[in-house]
This record gives sequence, structure tokens and C-alpha cells, in this order.
Amino acid sequence: MNRNDLQNLSRLREKEAKVLLDNGSFAGAYYLLGYAVEYTLKACIAKQIKRYDFPDLTLVRDSHTHNLERLLNLSGLRNDLQREFQTHPNLEVNWTTVKDWSEQARYNSSIAEKSARDFYSAVTARGDGVLSWLRKRW
Repeated sequence: MNRNDLQNLSRLREKEAKVLLDNGSFAGAYYLLGYAVEYTLKACIAKQIKRYDFPDLTLVRDSHTHNLERLLNLSGLRNDLQREFQTHPNLEVNWTTVKDWSEQARYNSSIAEKSARDFYSAVTARGDGVLSWLRKRW
């Protein structure tokens, strides 16, 4: 899997989540949106690996996680994101909403509509949405 694959998967999961959200499948929408963020962060990490370079083993191992906070650290974007919070407080609110997502959401069938819609908004909002900010850097 390469960076382009991760970018395409991120966009696809975002679209699929919107279909689920619009059709009342809130748990599925929430679950897939988290993967959209995960794949975007992994695309940011992949950008660090130069063509023909042998990737650092620790980076490779540590990147095989679903933990969004860890992936943000590995992407090298944490400081940039924290600086951005100073001028875009809504981005900070959105990251706070998104950062604790877990792949364990697949086992939660009771995610309420409001939670799913709030999560969707935090992920996809133009300008201050998590994906919008990350995709400028992938």
C-alpha cells in the first residue's frame, strides 16, 4: 500500500460515511470516519519516506496502529497542529472530538445520531475540519 492508496481510501471512507449518516446508520458512519482520519494520517507519514529510501523500522512498526494521537506524533505534525490551534480554535475543538476515536467503535452499535453528526462535522468541516487541515499536508 502506498501514499496514493491511503489518500484514495481516506476519500472513499469519507464518502461511505456520508451515505451511512444520511441513511440513519450512525454507528457505521462514525466508525468509517475514524478510518478516513487514520488513513489521512498514515498518508502524511508515508510522505516522509523518500523514494528508494529504506524506511526506519521503528517508524514502520509504530505506524501499524489505529491510535490517532500516536499517528499524529509519527506524522511530525503535532507541533504544527498545536500552533494552528492559536489562530483556529475550532480546529482544536474538532481535533479534541476526533482524537479519541478507536477501531473498537466497530463493536458499538449504539452511537447516537448527535454523536455521529458531531463527529462528522469535526472531521469534515471546511477550513477547520480535521481532514481539511491534514489533507493540506499529505
